[in-house]
Order: sequence, then structure tokens, then C-alpha cells
Amino acid sequence: MNMKAENPDTKTGALPYPSAMTGWFIVIMLTIAYIFSFVDRYILGLLIEPIKAEFDLSDRSIGWLLSAFTLIYGFVGIFMGWLIDRGKRVWIVSIGIALWSAATIATGTAKNFVQLFAARMGVGVGEATLSPAAFSVIGDSFPTERRGKPIAFYSAALPLGAGIASLLSGAIIAWTAASGNQSLPLFGELSPWRFTMIVVGLPGILLALFFLFIKEPARRPVAASPDVIGGSGFRDAMKYIWDNKLLYFGFLSIIGTMTAIAYSQGFLAPTFERTWDWSPQKFAFAYGLAMLIIGPINMMAIGAISDWWTKKGVKDASLRLLYIGFLILIPTAALPFFMPSGELAFAILCLNIVGIGIVTTIGVTALLVITPAQIRGQIVALYYLAISWFGSLGPIAVGELSSGVFGEDNLQYALAAVPILFAIVPIMLMPLTRRLYLTQMVKLGETTE
Repeated sequence: MNMKAENPDTKTGALPYPSAMTGWFIVIMLTIAYIFSFVDRYILGLLIEPIKAEFDLSDRSIGWLLSAFTLIYGFVGIFMGWLIDRGKRVWIVSIGIALWSAATIATGTAKNFVQLFAARMGVGVGEATLSPAAFSVIGDSFPTERRGKPIAFYSAALPLGAGIASLLSGAIIAWTAASGNQSLPLFGELSPWRFTMIVVGLPGILLALFFLFIKEPARRPVAASPDVIGGSGFRDAMKYIWDNKLLYFGFLSIIGTMTAIAYSQGFLAPTFERTWDWSPQKFAFAYGLAMLIIGPINMMAIGAISDWWTKKGVKDASLRLLYIGFLILIPTAALPFFMPSGELAFAILCLNIVGIGIVTTIGVTALLVITPAQIRGQIVALYYLAISWFGSLGPIAVGELSSGVFGEDNLQYALAAVPILFAIVPIMLMPLTRRLYLTQMVKLGETTE
């Protein structure tokens, strides 16, 4: 098994890339970590009802609890880029995995709402380390012409990870619910939901230790982009955004609405339980299978359509796909909760998975088309910060509407209201956003890759 690095380029003196086997080993380990992160991220939504009962919480409080992750995730990501550019990346990943795993365990030992909220923020801080470090390591593990497949492999963990997380979480919940309270060394006797949190968090500690022994590839210098619009500093990025504020506002309102809807769906399991008497285990199993089947097919199809349209001369192909995904997303996010049965509601929800997948997959691609190369890194970091913070409004809105407007016995109507309310502004701005988008494409010309 040859794990040695490739020979350096003696003519140019360039740093050698690792062997293909070594590079793919790192990619696989990072992808496993990504799947672990989804388990820890999604488990809370399946345990809302027992947590709510034990702490006597309202849906309003649960909405804030679900938003704790996203409130901190995007903000930490801004600073994480700076740290990853300077520190040992596999160690940063190791610390991040250990932190989010410990925070998941801490969720299972929390004594009050404040401790629950702090623990979920800890999960967000830990997970904010992973993807920035992963893309940096992958970029240094493969030459440009061989980088697409490993990045796609890692990115495919998003739907696969969500599906596997849902299935694993459902299995653990089913087992603990059937077995009753459990005892663990150091933790004592635990209720099923607490035991589930701790069991989900503990394996991550072992994975974090494993990353301490992975050798990361050497950093490769990045060629400087020619200055096309101003410089490449943070002020230049902010000035560019301000000069194109209507374009970016309209564009981000679309993506932000998607994240608000997606994050609000942390309430799906309790909604299906209260409305159609689905157990969390049944919902987790159905949702997991849907994500595993629909997610990868959807991603591959969108990529193929985008490439085909672009080759056909449709220069704004990514924006058109973004609009199509958005127009699928909105009605399928609201309609399920007016259906007479859980099965029919879930069928429509599967179409919603398609809409969310399209917008998620094509969002950054469409963003890069209108962003000069020398400030792309900063713009992308700000993009994730903006959509994370905007997305955190989704579960907060559901909680407020459920507790303060519709009543907690009608949680389904609070979930249905979110896509309707959040979609008003982006739909009104869509014609202007497209006009500004096309104009900016012309301005940038060949400077946008």
C-alpha cells in the first residue's frame, strides 16, 4: 500500500502533492467526520417532545434552542478561516470534533434551559471548524484538474449525512424508548433522551483522537489574482457589497428564506407526532430514507443540468436553477401541513427536499458568478454568516407563532406560515434581482471565472 507523496516537480520546485491513496484517505476521514456532525446536529429535533416535557418548555423556548446552533455557527466561521490559514488543520478538525461531541454530551446532562442553550451553541462552534478546514486540506491534497471529485464526494455527505443521521438517531431513540432508563459509568441513571444524546456524542471523542495522528498535506501557495475591482482586503469586499447592495440583498433573501425554512424543520418530528400521531422513530426512519434516495440523485441532476445549460449558452444558468428551486421550495414547505394524513404530507415534503437541495447546491455557484476572484473567499464567508443568521429566524418564528398566535396544539400552522411570510420579499424582488445579476455579469466579463 503506497502512501508516499508524489515526486516534486524538479523544474518548477513546486511542492509535491500526496499520493492519490493518501489524499483519498484524508477525504474519506473528513467525510466521516461530516456525517458525524450531522448526527449531532439533527438529533435534537427528534427529541423535542421529551425535552419539552422534562423542562416544561414552550414552543417559543424550543425555537430559540433550535436556533442556538445557527446563531453562532456562521459567526465563528468568519474567524475560523483566519485560524485555518495559520494553524495545523487536522488538529483544528480534531479539536472541533471533540468540542461538538462534548457539547452533545453536555446537552444530555443539562440541568436547565440555559445549559441546554449553551451546549447547543457549543455544537455550533465545534462544527464551524470542519468544512473550512476540509476544503483547505482537500485543496492541498489534489492538483486542480483532480480536485472536483473529492470535493463532490465530501459535499455529497450533506444529504447522505442527514439521511444516515436520521436513521441512526431513530434507531437509538427506538431502542432507548423500549428499554427505559439506562445507566452509564460516570453519568448514572439517564432518561431515554439523555442517554441518546450521550451515546450519540461519545463516538466523536474517539474520532477526534484519530485525527491527531493524520498527517496533513503541505500548504501550497495560492497565486495572487489580478486586481480587477479595488484590492483584495476586507474593506474592498465590503465596498463591493455596498456598491451592489440591492443585488446582494435580493440574492441573499432567496438563500436566506431557504435556510429559514430548512432550520425551522427542526420542528418536523414533533409536528408529525402532534398532528398525525407519528412517533419520532417513524418520522426519523421515513425522513432518513427520503434523504438517502432523493439527496444524491438531486445533486447529480442539478450539476448535470447546470453544465448542460451553460454549454448551451445560458449564461445565467445557475440563477435560473436557483429560481426554479425556490419556486418548488415555497409551496411544498407550506402545503404538507394542510393534508389529511401524515403519509400525504410526507409525500409533499419529499418534493420540498428537492427544492431545498436545488437552492443549497446551486447557491454558492450562482454567488461566484457575480463575485470577483480576489474577494471570493471573504464574500463566501460573509454569505454563510448572513444565511446562517437569517436561517436562525426560522425556528424562532415557528416557536413564537406556535406559542403566541396559533396555540401549541396547532404547531403545523406555525410551520406552514414560515415559508409564506419569508417568501414575500424575495418573490417581489426576483425580477429586479435577475436584472441586476445579468448587468453585473456583463460588468465583470472575463474576470469572473
